Amino acid sequence: MKKEYDLSKMKSRKNPYAKQLKKQVTIRMGEDIIDYFKSMAEDTGIPYQNLINLYLRDCVPSDRKLNMKWAS
Repeated sequence: MKKEYDLSKMKSRKNPYAKQLKKQVTIRMGEDIIDYFKSMAEDTGIPYQNLINLYLRDCVPSDRKLNMKWAS
């Protein structure tokens, strides 16, 4: 670094984008689900983890609910 840059006098501040960061989680999914998103990833060129995130993100604003019936 050049001598004319004196960063010791700079004030620190919080990262404004910290709230938008992704959080890593572990989730169990069926192989068929993973294969589906991996094949879609090959077609689109988008990593399959991003496609899963985009799909779930799309569910949030539309308040999409799972339609599921348990066996009696």
